[in-house]
Amino acid sequence: MAEIPASLARVMEELGRLPGIGPKTAQRLSFYLLRTPRDSVERLAAALIEVKARIRFCADCFFIAEAERCTICLSGRRDRTLLCVVEEPLDVLAIERTGEYHGIYHVLQGALSPIDGIGPNELRVAELLARLRREPVSEVILATDPDMEGEATAAYLAQQVGGLGMKTSRLAHGLPVGGELEYADELTLARAFSGRRLFQ
Repeated sequence: MAEIPASLARVMEELGRLPGIGPKTAQRLSFYLLRTPRDSVERLAAALIEVKARIRFCADCFFIAEAERCTICLSGRRDRTLLCVVEEPLDVLAIERTGEYHGIYHVLQGALSPIDGIGPNELRVAELLARLRREPVSEVILATDPDMEGEATAAYLAQQVGGLGMKTSRLAHGLPVGGELEYADELTLARAFSGRRLFQ
């Protein structure tokens, strides 16, 4: 059996750590990079190093930013009385593509999952509650994924936000149960926003 050089095996191993990339895909990508001109690979490597050096999470909402605060938080055109809570930064991008929502966001950086050891302290829940106490928010829209973890997270947040005296709503279930926001099409997300309901 042919032995793969250690440097190529290391590339396969690192690519295999990426979400959604199994051993065969990692192998195909590695051999693709091997055939690619050196300057293309160097551009990719430079882009990866630059993104790690320059991109951070917004100090207010925990979306992606190049400065301390993201462009959404800095915008004077957003409705600051509406705050949409999502699990991941990709969910913000999915919602923004609809063009239906013009409020601000709060990214939890995950969802409650006791099996995986993720409780409220591992998420940005404390920061959310602090924001709600200091900002003029009148409605909190819980836009967590419609799966078991997302529903549990929404129920927990509704309980926490309930004592602060603001309206709490949940996206309508035009979204498939077990699905993820980042994969929903714009029309489905737009309908889910327009049909949102108060959290009971």
